[in-house]
Amino acid sequence: MTSLTREVHLPADLCEQAQARFGKQFSMVDDLLIFVLKELLRDDAHKMDESEQQMIEERLRGLGYL
Repeated sequence: MTSLTREVHLPADLCEQAQARFGKQFSMVDDLLIFVLKELLRDDAHKMDESEQQMIEERLRGLGYL
């Protein structure tokens, strides 16, 4: 199955920081973003309590994604 893709524009410095920090786990920033979005959209993500959701949002803010 082929998925359609969409172009997203991100600041270059943010991508460089993400690559430096997560480059060993993800070969491209695209892969990191796909992973993060899938995790946030998982069905059990809706079952998280508010403190868990807040913690995730704070981490993503710290990384510059929110």
